[in-house]
Amino acid sequence: MRKLVIYLGIALFVISVGQKSADAQIVNGAYKQIDIYNKKPMPLPGVREADIFWSKKLWRIIDLREKMNIPLYYPTQEMDSRINLINLLLQGIENGQLTPYDARTDDDFKIPMSFAQVKEIFGAQATTQEKINFDTGEKEQVTVAGDIRPNEIKQLMIKEEWYFDKQTSTLNVRIIGICPIREYMREGDNSGLVQRQKVFWIYYPEARPLLATNLVLNPYNDARQHSFDDVFIKRLFSSYVVKESNMYNNRNVSDYMQGKQAMLQSKKIEDKIFNFEQDLWEY
Repeated sequence: MRKLVIYLGIALFVISVGQKSADAQIVNGAYKQIDIYNKKPMPLPGVREADIFWSKKLWRIIDLREKMNIPLYYPTQEMDSRINLINLLLQGIENGQLTPYDARTDDDFKIPMSFAQVKEIFGAQATTQEKINFDTGEKEQVTVAGDIRPNEIKQLMIKEEWYFDKQTSTLNVRIIGICPIREYMREGDNSGLVQRQKVFWIYYPEARPLLATNLVLNPYNDARQHSFDDVFIKRLFSSYVVKESNMYNNRNVSDYMQGKQAMLQSKKIEDKIFNFEQDLWEY
């Protein structure tokens, strides 16, 4: 009887250990992180038209090759369940979460596009090629599916509106849209001339819920991660102005200035907005 009791005790002990190991959670790190997928976009204060004393629309270029903007470009491949901004936008379009708008006509979000049209702009449409069938030794036409090359997106254009709210006496900004810009070389072109093309516009308020649930890599501190929405709302990027709303058909700075003069004009537009707010106060 004693041997049987001891045997049962050992058996029960083994079973309890097995259940404990099966129920154990794997924490990929020193601590358990809060689920980013439950994060909500940062709430923004309401704006009344009657309170807007002054406003101006600006168009900026975010060059993803600049050091401050590199977190938006990497990782180019999925790593630790994270992807870069352009892949996130493409996934949102493919899943129906985001609506792309044609950037070839204007930037007023008038003409929606399908994911197939987005692929076509990327040059990823299916093509027919002639290949040899190794079983028969004869040539035959084969349809080859095209691939989107997200690495060709080197810049982003953002459309935003600066406004002065007289109710709170503050100068604020709201991002209206994001447009990826593709840099590529035409097939068979050996001149080395790089082509630039606006791919599509995304209405930023529609994209905020998706951007808020995906983290940006922080190169300095893994414990302080920002979402893509945080990066844009908190202005954690480097950019330069390429256009302001004007009576000349909203022409670009590059239409009337080139080189260093265009850079100085871009800075002048930013300083004008900064000085506008300062000039409203008396010291």
